[in-house]
Amino acid sequence: MAHRGRVSLAERVYAELRHDLATGTLQPTERLRAERLAQRYGVSRTPVREALARLQADGLVQRHADGLYLYRPRLDELDELFELRIVLESRGFQRIAVTGPAHPRGASAHDLLAVRAELARWREFRDDPPDPGPDLVAADERFHTELLRAAGNSALAEALTAVYERVRPVRTLDVPNAERVAAMTAEHIVIAEQVLAGDDERALRTLTAHINSSRAHVRVRAEQAIAFTKLGRAVRD
Repeated sequence: MAHRGRVSLAERVYAELRHDLATGTLQPTERLRAERLAQRYGVSRTPVREALARLQADGLVQRHADGLYLYRPRLDELDELFELRIVLESRGFQRIAVTGPAHPRGASAHDLLAVRAELARWREFRDDPPDPGPDLVAADERFHTELLRAAGNSALAEALTAVYERVRPVRTLDVPNAERVAAMTAEHIVIAEQVLAGDDERALRTLTAHINSSRAHVRVRAEQAIAFTKLGRAVRD
């Protein structure tokens, strides 16, 4: 019974820690010390260590010489992850071409209700812009995963979510200004409108340009974060 209780506690800490890392509650530059996390979650260090070991096995936490930190991709990995994003999201539009109105099912592959819901959400954001931060990152990820899921293959959306988990530590460091938030909002609206209009080729071009713009901004922030981390370690040494 005690063993089951300990495992259950470790599961809770794992879920809470994973959530806090994903939402930016814990900063990507913060060292993940078992003692401090145990105090944060009101547990002993044992379940915290078990949770950190699981997160490391998941690839979401990585060990450096001075301890554990949230995984942050190298610049070459970051480029590869954004390339994978384009491949996955483009596949959604390819599915539309194969299973469009001429398909025996007699309907577009897209769940247009889901696309309309995202369009309505981002039109609201246009009128009442959200504050930059983890909530905006989550809303942006939701737009892309819902658009891909609406294409009829939930496994593609799950794969995209896995990509986001690895890119998110850098994205949460990138705080966009009001101009960038407005541009992202406008691009989401255009993409959704083009999908609803059946103009999938233009929607794909708009989407690809949108992702490449995001990659450029995130890459700059990643370079700055790497330089900051190196400087911090040099000061500590």
